[in-house]
Amino acid sequence: MVRQPLTAEQIAAGRRLGAALRAARGGRGLVEVALAAGISPETLRKIEAGRLPAPAFGTVVCLSRALGVPLNDLAEVWLTDMPARQAS
Repeated sequence: MVRQPLTAEQIAAGRRLGAALRAARGGRGLVEVALAAGISPETLRKIEAGRLPAPAFGTVVCLSRALGVPLNDLAEVWLTDMPARQAS
């Protein structure tokens, strides 16, 4: 299967998600949160910076749990300003 390039809206959603995760991390160290989520610190750094705008679902689930942020809250961040056709 060929993966389609991300749209501008998806890239913007990834940046919003990264910012939300960074804010939720607060004063906790990047390495601490990454290890609690079972991902590498570099992966978390890329997600937070928006350089990995479409992380795997499992990664988002693990970050949700590690940060104590409901998964639905992260989904709302992603879907904000997304056209209906992109959200489905």
